[in-house]
Parts: sequence; structure tokens; C-alpha cells
Amino acid sequence: MQYKYEMPSEMLTEISEKGTLETFEYESKTYNDQEIKPLHKKARVYLPYGYDKEKKYDVLYLLHGGGFMQEWWFDMFPDTATILDNMIAKGLCKPVIVVAPTFYHDEESKNTHDEAICENFRTELRKDLIPGIESHYSTYTCGDVSEENLIRTRNHRAFAGLSLGSMTTYRAAFYNNFDLFSYYGPFSGCCGPFGNHDQEVKRICETLEKGHESGYDLDFMFCANGDKDIAFEEHKEIMERALAASPYLKKDENYDFFIIPGGVHDMKAWQLHMYHALQIFFTKEQ
Repeated sequence: MQYKYEMPSEMLTEISEKGTLETFEYESKTYNDQEIKPLHKKARVYLPYGYDKEKKYDVLYLLHGGGFMQEWWFDMFPDTATILDNMIAKGLCKPVIVVAPTFYHDEESKNTHDEAICENFRTELRKDLIPGIESHYSTYTCGDVSEENLIRTRNHRAFAGLSLGSMTTYRAAFYNNFDLFSYYGPFSGCCGPFGNHDQEVKRICETLEKGHESGYDLDFMFCANGDKDIAFEEHKEIMERALAASPYLKKDENYDFFIIPGGVHDMKAWQLHMYHALQIFFTKEQ
């Protein structure tokens, strides 16, 4: 694919073939907290134009960054749906369900900066969110959300996120649920400014190696950052080291790192990352 450094203007023009947005509600818990509490959670869901319960759809789980919740991608930035509408209408990606959840427990927790929440999201993701979404909507699970079938259908599931959501892409989806996803989009960062680069490289390599040994290979990891983004240097350095160290990470085959010249830590860049990621995700023959 030939990358673009600005969103094509036609992607931002509203068309008649619009997808629909819904709020999906589900029950979860504050896993990994000292006191486990029941939670009532919400996710925003984009359904492609012409969504048909008789068809099967791939699913992209798309996460926000710090201090925001499920409203970020579609309610605060409605043109995200317009971009998806145009991509699908023009055949740039297959019709796809996009789920915008939150790793925060509630409105109160979003005001507390706790990076542990990134990794703690792994249990809710596996036990509550994915089974809830994929038993309700028409996906490749065909309503069977047993762990065995979720693993079997991992090639039809992707996870991406921006900023703190990029860290969550590594920690909750990649390191801890590699058997449930085969496509990843970390947009802006891996471990943050105070993270341990050696540890992250080790975890990336171990995840890929153990996954391969278990029969779960990576279909694609699409890393992305602007070169003026505050998260750029740590993200780039970690992934360059992982690429050199792991035989299971191969540039242009199952991995790339897209860089926007002059790009910063903002929604303009993240929407462009999503635009490119969806042209790569779900394209391999299964």
C-alpha cells in the first residue's frame, strides 16, 4: 500500500450509504482490583451500511486514550464514521464492525492516571466485552462465544488504540490475549515515557514465540506514529529492537511502522492510522 500523509478529502465527505451507531451495554467487573465490584459498562458500536444479520463481519476493537471513554472515536469525532462509510463504499476495506469500548471502570476512574488499568483490561476484554459483542452481533463466531471458538476465529478480530489505548493494545490484547486477536494497531506509543524498553522488547518477542509454538501466528501489526509525537521515540526504538530480535516479526509481511512527517499526538494522525490499518487488516486468506 502507498501511504498517505493527510486524510484524502473525499473520505471526509458525507455519503448516503451511512453506517449506524449503537450503544452496547454489558456487565463486567473491576478485575485485578483489590475489591472486585460489579460494573455496568457501555461501548459504542459502528455497524456498516447494509448490516445484515445473515452475513458475518470482522470486528475491530478501537480504543481511546487517557481521560476519555467510549464517546471518543464516534461522538467527539463524528467524522470517524464518515471515514469508515467512505472506505467501505469505495472498497478500501471490507464492511467491518467497529467497537469503541473503554478501559475505565466509570466516570470517576477516568480522572485517575493509573497505567495499570491498561493491562488490567485484559480480563474484561476476554471474559465480558468480546463474548458480549460477538454473541449479540453477526460475526465469525456465529454466536458461539466459547473460549475455544473465540480462539478459532482470532483471524477475524483486530485491536487498535491511541496513546494510553496504544499501550493497552500491547498490554491487554497482544501480551495477554494473543490467542484471540491476529491483527494489532498500536497508534502512538508502547510503554510511555517511564516504561522499561528492555522489558517491552522481551515481552513482544516472547509473545510472538509462544504464539507461534501454540499455532497462533501474527497476521499483522501496524504500528503508527507522527515523528513529532511525544510517544514517537520510545515506540520506534522498542519496535526496531523487536524487529531485529524476533524471527516472527517481518517487515512488510506481518509488520510495518507508519510514520507521519511532522505528525503529532492528535486525532488527525490517529484517524489516518485507522484509515491505513483497515486497508491491511482482514486481507489475508483464511
